[in-house]
Amino acid sequence: MSRLHAEGHRVERIGWLRAAVMGANDGIVSTASLIVGVAAAGPDRAAILLSGTAGLVAGAMSMAAGEFVSVSSQADAEAADHARETEELVNDPDGEHEELAAIYRARGLDAALAGQVATQLMAHDAIGAHMRDELGITEHGAARPVQAAMASAASFAIGAAIPLLTVILAPVARIGLIVSIASLVLLAVLGAVGARAGGSPLAKPMLRVAFWGAAAMAVTYAIGHLVGANL
Repeated sequence: MSRLHAEGHRVERIGWLRAAVMGANDGIVSTASLIVGVAAAGPDRAAILLSGTAGLVAGAMSMAAGEFVSVSSQADAEAADHARETEELVNDPDGEHEELAAIYRARGLDAALAGQVATQLMAHDAIGAHMRDELGITEHGAARPVQAAMASAASFAIGAAIPLLTVILAPVARIGLIVSIASLVLLAVLGAVGARAGGSPLAKPMLRVAFWGAAAMAVTYAIGHLVGANL
């Protein structure tokens, strides 16, 4: 007796996962780096909190706007391709059939079978077959500007809020050090979460995000210390 096998794939997560991981990573790195740099210059807790909060708000808005504009451009290109393919299917259906059959022949089907597959797929969903197999555009990978913008802004704000909370709880004299350590731990965890959600090994993403976070904080600390010492 045959049984339906329900497979769980992660490709449908790629749009929001990319935006969310990038947003949270940027939120932690940029806000923690800003806090570490300002703390190195020697101001009090209130000034550090003010600068960190400003960085959170500005960063979240920037992430949302940038992601929306970028993904909207992708969506516009996909819509233009969809319109072009629709027109070509109306004006030259035989040519489009041959184009699809050629794709299947290139993938290893013999000529007769490739023609049959192209015929059946075009009868079922011609534009879907061409968008998927000719242009590589699928439903799961389609651009969603609003979803990407919201995921980026929300994840940035969440990531940035954690270094700010650390500023509130840490002793003033150790704010830079404690924020740096906490942020590096969080970045490693974020790398592990992203890897787990995407189904990839954990070690490389964890090391990658922690390394670049440490580099950013080291640079801003050096600049803050240098500027603070000369003011």
